[in-house]
Amino acid sequence: MKILVIHGPNLDLLGKREKDIYGEDTIETINAEIRKAAEESSTDVEFFQSNHEGDIVDKVGSTESDGILINPAAYTHTSVAIRDAMSAREIPSVEVHLSNIYAREEFRHKSLIAPVVTGQISGFGKKSYIYGLKALIELING
Repeated sequence: MKILVIHGPNLDLLGKREKDIYGEDTIETINAEIRKAAEESSTDVEFFQSNHEGDIVDKVGSTESDGILINPAAYTHTSVAIRDAMSAREIPSVEVHLSNIYAREEFRHKSLIAPVVTGQISGFGKKSYIYGLKALIELING
């Protein structure tokens, strides 16, 4: 089994920006924890981070993975293109967020991605990725 993990814009700055919201962990430490959890389930993971909407759309469209774990970050609230790309893929997918997007600014309360993915997990910091990964593995295994 292979899962594609997509990190959206500015997630390459984790550990450096807004630590009170996103925590101290870097994208590298989060990826290491995801990789460790995936290995425990005999799952391969591929990581992809981009600050560019079109690159994310291309990656979603070209993946041969069995599932997608995606943190679209700011594109959660704005990207019809990523929404359409996710909708076009008929594979299990989980949207994750480090912060609880529903407890933040009003504009963050609407996810364009949520209606086209299997599920959404937010508000558990880096554990959101682990919970999302475990849910995705269970979805794929049936």
